Amino acid sequence: MNILQRLLWENVTLKAAAAVLAVILWFFVVSKGQTEMALTAPIEYANIPSGLEIARYEVKSVNIVIRTHESLSRNIRQDAVRVSVDVSKGKKGEGIFPVKKDDVKLPYGASIVKIEPSSVKVVFEETVSKKVPITPDITGAPENGYYVKSVEISPREMVIEGAKSVVRKVGAVKTEPIDITGLTEDFRQEVGLKLQDSAIRSKTDKVDVHIRIVRRGK
Repeated sequence: MNILQRLLWENVTLKAAAAVLAVILWFFVVSKGQTEMALTAPIEYANIPSGLEIARYEVKSVNIVIRTHESLSRNIRQDAVRVSVDVSKGKKGEGIFPVKKDDVKLPYGASIVKIEPSSVKVVFEETVSKKVPITPDITGAPENGYYVKSVEISPREMVIEGAKSVVRKVGAVKTEPIDITGLTEDFRQEVGLKLQDSAIRSKTDKVDVHIRIVRRGK
């Protein structure tokens, strides 16, 4: 046995013990000052396929346990953690999508320990559109002795778009409330619209409303 071999094999047990101790000390140094936090983060569904809409989903948020240094944990806010689930492979009907660590945007210095649930169920429907009438939502009444002679809206109709099951339930779209309490003259104003469901979209968001108010006896 030459000198090099002798040096390598002498005190093998001591060298192995020293190596194990070094690994333990490394883990101790790394983990010292670490803490875990439980957070709840809302889910954003990203990359919805063209021609499809998310009609239903059961899970709106996920519970996440993160690990970070104690000094950093004091500055971590609930809204600093975001979850974006990729649904680009979704098809018409029901689909199950995993919630992966890569889907979670974390603050600097944090790592994920646990995510619950680990998957979410989403129901897709085809995108449809239709034309619906716009109706004014008038509240109150003019001053005594006055009445509403006519109401004109421009445009009178609008095109809405969204998931098939949602769109087919919409028969008309109302304007924001128009209070005419105590008026003695015409009302003319641009008024916003109230879509019944956040899943419905439209390029029309306002209409011109002209309410003619006249004195009785005229």
